[in-house]
Amino acid sequence: MDKILAKLKELGIQYELIEHEAVYNMEEMDALGPDYFKGAAICKNLFLRDQKGKRHFLITLKEEKQANLADIAKICLTSKLSFASPERLMKYLGLVPGAVTPLAVINDENKSVEVILDKDLFKEEKIGVHPGVNTATVIISPKDLEKYIKENGNKLKLM
Repeated sequence: MDKILAKLKELGIQYELIEHEAVYNMEEMDALGPDYFKGAAICKNLFLRDQKGKRHFLITLKEEKQANLADIAKICLTSKLSFASPERLMKYLGLVPGAVTPLAVINDENKSVEVILDKDLFKEEKIGVHPGVNTATVIISPKDLEKYIKENGNKLKLM
């Protein structure tokens, strides 16, 4: 978390850090209450791999959206997608399940993870993503999230 917060500060990105009990899924995030995140749209994050395990994708979308893996595979111009293992999550992003976040691209030294952001996130003033741990949420603007990912050098697409 410290590395991510330091990078946000280095880039001049304004954010708010909200600490909370550990959450492992969207239902647990919702249980914290609608006002807990000060009106920010909470993001759902998926770490996926292609059929051969050669390409890895981090998908960030609005909480209420369903992720259609077949549609995402078309956007990525790849074969069938599946969820990557916890071992791959650790290897590529330095994360454990329940803490997946686009901010973890900072741990992707080879810039091999491709990031796909839901274009509807950009309709929101603020969004919430984990800072690499599931005991806090960073409230940030979608444009600043995009800036952070681009500054890191990962491929980025909107869907």
